[in-house]
Amino acid sequence: MHVQAPRPPAADPAPLPAPAQRPQADLVIYDGACRFCQRQMRWLERLDWGKRLAFLSLHDPEVYRRWPDLSREQLLEAMVVVDHQQVRHAGAAAIRYLSRRLAPLWVICPWLHLPGSLPLWQWLYRFVARRRYWFGRTDRCDDGSCHLHAP
Repeated sequence: MHVQAPRPPAADPAPLPAPAQRPQADLVIYDGACRFCQRQMRWLERLDWGKRLAFLSLHDPEVYRRWPDLSREQLLEAMVVVDHQQVRHAGAAAIRYLSRRLAPLWVICPWLHLPGSLPLWQWLYRFVARRRYWFGRTDRCDDGSCHLHAP
């Protein structure tokens, strides 16, 4: 009988670019305790060929210092992109905005911008966002983040 040795822990990837590193960039505020969200932000970073994005976890006190009117509950419901003009885009509207900013996402831009389609995209975004901890589940949960906000 063959017994498989336990896998060593994966090396921590390099941190995502922070606002201090890219002060002129659009800022993506996301749930940094969510593994699914972390993977999506890594994906966005790889698609950010022009280095136009910086990232900040909603769990970072800097978020509430800079935007005291944003509540933790609002940020747990949807990713927020604060563009370089300080306009906020949340949920599906944030994805729409990013589809215009990041060249690799231009392919989905026509679908996201169909007239009258935003309510559908918002519904789909909320559907996934409410289940993000389920999507991010793993066999290992060393830091407990996969249990946060579990239904």
